[in-house]
Amino acid sequence: MAEHTHDHTCDHTHGNRHREHSGEALVEAARGSLTEAGEQWTGMRQAVFEELARHEIPASAYDIADNLSQSRGKRVAPNSVYRILDLFVRSNLANRIESANAYLVNTHPGCRHDCIFLICDDCGKATHLDDERVTGALRAAGHDAGFADVRPVVELRGLCDNCAA
Repeated sequence: MAEHTHDHTCDHTHGNRHREHSGEALVEAARGSLTEAGEQWTGMRQAVFEELARHEIPASAYDIADNLSQSRGKRVAPNSVYRILDLFVRSNLANRIESANAYLVNTHPGCRHDCIFLICDDCGKATHLDDERVTGALRAAGHDAGFADVRPVVELRGLCDNCAA
């Protein structure tokens, strides 16, 4: 498999929001980003991406495989889904939520940026937050420790507004 070498950087400064996609535009942005990286956009990859994008909370590879198995009328192996999801993470089409062993679609495919996720312990909702003060300090600490190309991925667990009410 080809390595993803063309990373876009989103502008998160001064309160500017990066462009987020949804629906068919999200699928087209993901297809364009993946093919630009030298990867093929196969029917199975599209099916996995569309299924992942349908979820509002992080989805596991098993959830995606089960749902695709039902919709396609034939078994889809979780290992195949894992391989595709790993490609999506490497290509910045999805993010892995480590604490939940699950994945969340990147609504701005191809953009590489620092991630802070707020994850509700009750309903599972995951919200993406940009805070350069936090991620900048983490990048600096990583560089001070001798690491290069540091990319913070932070997960905060708690209760969302709805569940806390």
